[in-house]
Amino acid sequence: MKTVLAIFSSLNGDQGNSSKIANEYLSTIENNEAVRIKRVDVASLALDHLTNEEMQAWMTDASQRNDTKHALAKISDDIVEEVKAADEIVLAVPMYNFGIPSSLKAYFDRIARAGVTFKYTENGPVGLLENKSATVFAARGGVYAGSEFDTQTPYLTHFFNFIGISDVKFVYAEGLNMGEDIANKAFAAASEKIIELTKN
Repeated sequence: MKTVLAIFSSLNGDQGNSSKIANEYLSTIENNEAVRIKRVDVASLALDHLTNEEMQAWMTDASQRNDTKHALAKISDDIVEEVKAADEIVLAVPMYNFGIPSSLKAYFDRIARAGVTFKYTENGPVGLLENKSATVFAARGGVYAGSEFDTQTPYLTHFFNFIGISDVKFVYAEGLNMGEDIANKAFAAASEKIIELTKN
């Protein structure tokens, strides 16, 4: 059975446009495949910004951690274990001020751990999370894909590649605040892309 980790980051929850297109995809694969889907809403996790204290907890051997360090390390440990258990990671990502939501960045900060999800070698960093794929559902009010204003696509690609996930696909719904006709066409294009991704 395939395991999918679906990560949502819209402040609007299931009503967010990125959530809607990601859920359309998830519904399709649920109908077509034997899948187990784990859903995570990072906006509701309310993760703090990463601190030095939390990073030091990771670097302290488990046998040497006090209760505070155990609690801090467990935040990242639990997130990493969910990612490790997944065959596919699905991301629902709105664009906020030309970037990803800060809640998603805080979540990613708990995933990128030297010696756990990547390692440094004499030839540079090497990702340790292999044999996984990522599918990103990006919703934007304007039209940015392929332009210098789209910081999300290269960032997410680099991040996943860094931890060992090289199979990264994107589905865009853009121009959603540029009138009903443009929005409808954007959703239709996203639906066509979802059919393309799931027809096999």
